[in-house]
Amino acid sequence: MPSTTDRPGPGPGPAQSPPTNRALIVVDVQPTFCEGGALPVDGGNEVAERIAAYARTHRDRYDLVVTTQDWHIDPGEHFARPPEVPDFVDTWPPHGLAGTAEAELHPALGDLHPDARVKKGSYVAAYSGFEGVDGDSRSLRIILAQAGITDVDVVGLAESHCVRATTIDALLLGLRARVLTDLTAPVSPDQGAAARAAMAAAGASLVASSAA
Repeated sequence: MPSTTDRPGPGPGPAQSPPTNRALIVVDVQPTFCEGGALPVDGGNEVAERIAAYARTHRDRYDLVVTTQDWHIDPGEHFARPPEVPDFVDTWPPHGLAGTAEAELHPALGDLHPDARVKKGSYVAAYSGFEGVDGDSRSLRIILAQAGITDVDVVGLAESHCVRATTIDALLLGLRARVLTDLTAPVSPDQGAAARAAMAAAGASLVASSAA
């Protein structure tokens, strides 16, 4: 009778993907910033579709996927309320109103299932995703640190404002940051060019998603 010590042990478990220490940060891809919304960016709906397609085929490149959302309740002087006219620099039409359909994630991201959702700007302007918190009151900095993230890829809306602010804050925190340039869009071409120059000067890499 064969000895039990001669029996093979259990086979190896399923292969585990090695950690990448990289997160995908999807900034403010909400209907309020797309065509038909309160503060639309030209090409916003197309950007949402492209991000969704990229995430479906490249999720295994990331240890973490985090979304950010404008979630305004009363952000003070950030909103120009009638009869005040917005200057589109410091004051804006009301947008991203907490609890409304426009403030939810874009429908194209319905299958994204992010690991964390950060909401920002309830009572302040809050351009950077690092100014928000998730449902457990964790800041984006804490979320990334707890996951051991060292590198971030930033996509979303608008490149000239919240993508720029989020990217630069990531760099200031010592993270390496890339902006996937075909997965974002600016408020205007001139502001987009200025944002790309500022992000590059701060140390960000600007690459197409096909080269990421």
